[in-house]
Amino acid sequence: MVSQEVPGLSRCLGEPHTSDGFSTSCDEVLNPSDVIKPEASAVMAKADLKPKSIRHAKNWSDEVENLYRFQQAGYRDEFEYKQVKQVDTVECWPETGFVKKLQRRDNTYYYYNKQRECEDKEVHKVKVYVY
Repeated sequence: MVSQEVPGLSRCLGEPHTSDGFSTSCDEVLNPSDVIKPEASAVMAKADLKPKSIRHAKNWSDEVENLYRFQQAGYRDEFEYKQVKQVDTVECWPETGFVKKLQRRDNTYYYYNKQRECEDKEVHKVKVYVY
């Protein structure tokens, strides 16, 4: 494998850059392509997060209500919505904490009421993901 050296970037930790490109006294060699910025690694870790297991909801709760709304809009849960749409927060009703508005994958919007929308007959269809 041929590696290219970036000007001004030391190949070794704790050692200044040399013009000949060879160093034998270095403990660790830095490869510029292996250097990852902290914010980039956090994004990459989030992108790789997959659910470990799944179960179906048996009883209604606030969590099940919000999951119902996300799944109706075409997402697994809030995590996937934030990942796909690249947003930090989801718009919620301040009184109830339920999701207020979601943007679907086709860029149309779902608007939800303040009250419960997931009826008892729909609760068993809601998937709860465990990470």
